[in-house]
Amino acid sequence: MTKTVPPIPKMKRKAYAKELLALQHELVKLQAHMIEEGQKIAVIFEGRDAAGKDGTIKRIMEYMSPRAVRTVALPKPSDRDRASWYFQRYVPHLPANGEMMIFNRSWYNRAGVEPVMGFCTPAEHAAFLDSAPEFEDMLRQGGITLIKYWLDISLEEQTERMEARRLDPLKSWKISSIDKHALAKFDDYTEARNLMLRRTSTSFAPWTIARTNRKRPARIAIIKDILARFDYPGKDLDLVDPNSGIVFEFDPVLLDKGWLEG
Repeated sequence: MTKTVPPIPKMKRKAYAKELLALQHELVKLQAHMIEEGQKIAVIFEGRDAAGKDGTIKRIMEYMSPRAVRTVALPKPSDRDRASWYFQRYVPHLPANGEMMIFNRSWYNRAGVEPVMGFCTPAEHAAFLDSAPEFEDMLRQGGITLIKYWLDISLEEQTERMEARRLDPLKSWKISSIDKHALAKFDDYTEARNLMLRRTSTSFAPWTIARTNRKRPARIAIIKDILARFDYPGKDLDLVDPNSGIVFEFDPVLLDKGWLEG
């Protein structure tokens, strides 16, 4: 099927830096309002390896207070974690009043990496898809605003970034033992992604897709999308107008229309 998705134009470094700084100023305004109002915000970043999660989170947090905005990037589960309720290890990291917690991967490991790599059983995978919406509804009832991003990237772009990562000694920390399987299992990850999106995108916790083949426009569009969701004093409405060609809410019909890679 011919893709109807609009192309993403390149963004020059100078224009990117200028707009990013202005948006980071808006994030600081949002943070002040979040603390004053006691809001609880959880932002999930999921996506294929090298889709841009680390870089996006870095730009979001650059000028925000580390006491109010923190990143959660949990290591592989311990024996005790594996013997506990699946969601239990994530609960202590949920936001309290006046906090924003940014999950660099989350409980959705069980919808992607774990089933593809054989780290969970089919029954555990199926149970997760049933229970994730229930868990997230509990978060909603507890006053937590949950925002879920899937960062989407093509096989060609992922291949290029993984090779650049391998050759750059400053990025060696990003290389994991399962990275080598990411490209070979691209289609398996696509199948797991599609099932996850269909089963866990709900009216109260929908998935938002970010097309990240171009890093700079994607980072800008994601930050705008976050800001557009909240009202806060001094908000620049023109600046935070979202780009729906890069960031958009998931709809199953988009899979058939070719708006997602793979």
